[in-house]
Amino acid sequence: MRASDARATAALEAGSRVTAHTTRLGGKDVTDQVLSWELERSYSTDLPDAMRAFSGSSSAQLQLQIAGTGGASAPALYSPWAPRSTGDIARPGQSVVHAYGTDAGTLPAFRGTLRNRSAASGTDLVQLTALDGAERLHGPAALPKPYAGFYWRRPVATATWCVDELLRQAGVHSGPPPRFPDVAANAPLTLIHASLHGGFATPYGQPEHLPDPRHYSWTRTGAPHEMMLVPHASPHAQSPDTDVSGLIASWFPRSRPTAPGGRLFAETWVNSAVGIGSTVSMELDLKGEGTHVGQLRLTADFSQGKVFMYSGSRGVGGWHFTWDLPEMKTRPGVWHIGGLFDLTAGSTTVFPTLQPRLTGPDGSHYTFTAGTFTSAHATALQQVSELAQMRLITTIGTEGVQLTNGMPALPTAADFAQTGSWTKGAELDEAILPLYSVPRVSGSQWEVLTQIAKASMSTAEFDERGIFRWHNHTRFATLPTAPDLTLTSVRDISSLTVAEEIDACRNYCVQPYRDWTAVKVTSGTTYADTVIREIPGLSSITIKYVLADEEFDVGPPNTDDDQSVAPGFSVRFAADDAAGADAVKGAVEVLARREDGYLVVQFTNRGTRRLYTVTVDGKPSVFIQTLKPSAEAVERQATSSSVGGTSERYYGRQEFCAEASDWIQDYRAAKELADAMRAAGQYPVPVISETQVLYDPRIQLGDVVRLLDSTGAELDTLAWVVAIKTSSTAAGAVQQTLTLRGTRPNGLPYDTGLTPDTPADHTPFPAGNTYAAVRSRYTTHAALAAGGRTWRQVKEETHD
Repeated sequence: MRASDARATAALEAGSRVTAHTTRLGGKDVTDQVLSWELERSYSTDLPDAMRAFSGSSSAQLQLQIAGTGGASAPALYSPWAPRSTGDIARPGQSVVHAYGTDAGTLPAFRGTLRNRSAASGTDLVQLTALDGAERLHGPAALPKPYAGFYWRRPVATATWCVDELLRQAGVHSGPPPRFPDVAANAPLTLIHASLHGGFATPYGQPEHLPDPRHYSWTRTGAPHEMMLVPHASPHAQSPDTDVSGLIASWFPRSRPTAPGGRLFAETWVNSAVGIGSTVSMELDLKGEGTHVGQLRLTADFSQGKVFMYSGSRGVGGWHFTWDLPEMKTRPGVWHIGGLFDLTAGSTTVFPTLQPRLTGPDGSHYTFTAGTFTSAHATALQQVSELAQMRLITTIGTEGVQLTNGMPALPTAADFAQTGSWTKGAELDEAILPLYSVPRVSGSQWEVLTQIAKASMSTAEFDERGIFRWHNHTRFATLPTAPDLTLTSVRDISSLTVAEEIDACRNYCVQPYRDWTAVKVTSGTTYADTVIREIPGLSSITIKYVLADEEFDVGPPNTDDDQSVAPGFSVRFAADDAAGADAVKGAVEVLARREDGYLVVQFTNRGTRRLYTVTVDGKPSVFIQTLKPSAEAVERQATSSSVGGTSERYYGRQEFCAEASDWIQDYRAAKELADAMRAAGQYPVPVISETQVLYDPRIQLGDVVRLLDSTGAELDTLAWVVAIKTSSTAAGAVQQTLTLRGTRPNGLPYDTGLTPDTPADHTPFPAGNTYAAVRSRYTTHAALAAGGRTWRQVKEETHD
């Protein structure tokens, strides 16, 4: 239930019937002009109400009737052809905020945007319809298509991560958003953004290495913002190329900036009090000529109270700067950790300048003096190279890994916190439905959210304050023992209807799922460029390749040199458009993104020389190869039943097979859903509909109410609120109608004093008279044939 102050609560508990409301359009108060209003919220579902009435999405709709003011009619002020100076207050897309309550105070009831308006000419009436935050989710749904899941045969995301990503696309954030998501010339760019809100998939960048799911979990408890990755094991064998250990995940950047070149800023949020250790590291690999790989690393060690930033090379070693921060040891909790790797001071080689920034659990900001390596630190020198990947190595709870290129300097405290750039607008439940392959989606973001909610028996809704809330089926798994509110027929209930149906009984439940465990990876489409591309100095060129919707994402091509060639996905640059020209490394930044059915590849020449995409033998060098599953995922089934159990004895076997869905790709998840369906439906649960109650603005969807009815139904039961309709048709007159689903059936049938009839009657039919009796009555054939009787009539009419 919504919280209210003591004065409002006391008025409601006293049964106050003095109602009040406030309404704002475009931020302007129009309360006095509202003639009537109606607000409705309910969970949509594809199953009988009594079985899954708590599944699906909820989109609240507000209807308003408003009158004019100042002597002008409502149509003159607010119709579609009214002057903009007055009409824009009621234009489609305009903000609407509605609150209702009593004279003791109002509570938020609706926050959304207008969908349509209708002005009745010749009257003083304009009808407005508004939709809540779901209206913001009408953009096209798009989800990344990483191949890492079936490549490693490990989950790459969850359905919860997909919900979070769809919300982010619409500007509804549960954690810090990407700093610079849009591609623009000579502007900073987010290379990798991994929210870690239930998955390693990313909208920018692409997962490369996935850890074993036995070694980690996703949790909301203690998360810096919404959800974090929590290591359960620290497998050293996964980290052969680094001197730090922990759970490892890695990503390709969506663009491969060059070194020497720009500035790379790596950051993450952690909870140092959660996990199996005390360290977190972000490591960058820079692919140089041949087998050379440069490495940059930021490490925070909370047990030592130190921050380390390292520069070196794989197999060679390097140097690091150390900064002491004793508060890291004494203030466990949520920390924001960032580090700037400045690679600008150089032409063909560079000694990096490194500088960390941290924010503590109490909001304190810590900035340290930058450190620059010199010739005294020879192994810290970085050669010409391109960014290959980013690696997270952690033993503590981690959320929101991000890598940004092109920042002019270490961000200020406000920029570091992204102050003013976002507000938290969503709350998720624990991560469910692990995904080895992110399903293809179509339609609007809200439509896809609704699909996921129905497939997972979850609920999706924007609350009265405009905050999105996602709840899994586990929300209703534990039967409540105490109500949020008690409703009695003596005072609160004016009417109700209780219904029970056999169709709501489902005691044999089947949940199909897609089994990806045997699927491997194979080569997909190959794109070999047909022309040699020319890239002038300090400029960019863009190439587009058709990429089918079913094809999986690819990262930016690797830059080849004359010592090594990256198979399958690479490009080679040279200063001459001719065979035998030497390869040029570290001069071209390569970006790849999926856009409107194309793979868009952009080459940005950071130097002044004119370069060409040419192989050593003088042919076009751009070569792109996609990856795809080796086979289709096999459809299997998870079943939940109690053969011969009490439910079957009283109601017979009632089967339900859920719709097959690409969102369910794991046997354990499918079995949990099947069990949840059977738990909800193995006995018919009553639905209490058309329950007209004394108006209470505190009631919300999902609340538990206790019904006490002594007028006829003789009810004393707990029930979930699954629909609310509140309307006001006259000043001070508000009607509220609830739809409720019982939390449990009314026990098992007793059938006291009853002997139910069997399904079939096997009592023998009357045998009729014997042949001897017929013969004794009809002594001659003529007597038997007289009257034209049938043999049946003869047998039935014969009497001894």
